[in-house]
Amino acid sequence: MDIEQLRREYLHGGLHRKDLLPEPIPQFEQWLQQAIDAHLPDPTAMSVATVSADGYPSQRIVLLKQVDHRGFVFFTNLGSTKAAQIEGNPRVSLHFPWLELDRQVIVSGHATRLSNREVLGYFLSRPKESQLAAWASRQSHPISSRMLLEQKFAEIKHKFSHGEVPLPSFWGGFRVDPRSIEFWQGGAHRLHDRFLYTRKEDNQWAIERLAP
Repeated sequence: MDIEQLRREYLHGGLHRKDLLPEPIPQFEQWLQQAIDAHLPDPTAMSVATVSADGYPSQRIVLLKQVDHRGFVFFTNLGSTKAAQIEGNPRVSLHFPWLELDRQVIVSGHATRLSNREVLGYFLSRPKESQLAAWASRQSHPISSRMLLEQKFAEIKHKFSHGEVPLPSFWGGFRVDPRSIEFWQGGAHRLHDRFLYTRKEDNQWAIERLAP
């Protein structure tokens, strides 16, 4: 397969220091809203990168569910590979690929478990089918067939056919407290614009331009 000649120019516009907000979270929220307004598919999709105990990195796509000055929130099965790796090493990286806008955002930070109250509040807001799926799937564990998964889902659906679906003890979430956030805007001739926000000891943010 010859893919060497697959390329395009990035012409959606540049990024200038004078246009950046003083802090990265409002800047991120601005870009996220623009991605939503552009009707991008899954604008909240992000890659979560973690590292195993033997030093191997792994990534997977999850959906961002909350963001504010405290950080970036996502939810998951606490028995999953990502959750186990975060428990062993809370340093993670998030990547938002808004390709249609020639943009990406890279977050580096520390992940901490959410409180049961925060997890329950979000779990109760989910569609019932999603709540049932959380009970039915032992995320990241081997399974012999799709049929067994569907049978388990049917059993759970019958079990909780009346009333609310309770929060599983093995389901939770994490908040990533950012240490640095990079904003990347594609530019013509591969002269991309990159700005890195880095949090200082006084919790203020330093901004510097990076070479593409």
